[in-house]
Amino acid sequence: MAHPIMFRDDDMGLAEVREIALGFPAATEKISWGRPVFCAPKMFAIYGGSVKGADKGAYVQYPHSVLVKVEESERRALEQDRRFFFPAYLGPFGWLGLDLTAAAAVDWTEITELIDASYRMVAAKKLIRQLGER
Repeated sequence: MAHPIMFRDDDMGLAEVREIALGFPAATEKISWGRPVFCAPKMFAIYGGSVKGADKGAYVQYPHSVLVKVEESERRALEQDRRFFFPAYLGPFGWLGLDLTAAAAVDWTEITELIDASYRMVAAKKLIRQLGER
């Protein structure tokens, strides 16, 4: 059974996340699990996420968020920030989510840095070299 589409193109922050993510070498976008997923070719960012709820099968949705892979050394500090959450299914594999609605203003420089770090963790070395050539 296919996942329902869980976003709209005019969702808050999606255009900005899309612009940032697709600016990386060989980055593409696909729809997976009903959400925009950015890959090169491995996934490095996802728009929207959820957290497992208290009841079996229940989820708390974070529709306006960005999920990124983070270095273990940075994970502990980021987990202390209330804007971040441990996303269902991906959290155990080094991913965190950042709720774009958790602060009065979105810091797009911070989000660019998070997406950049995530990209560098999964992209091929030749793609990472291309970042330095820009």
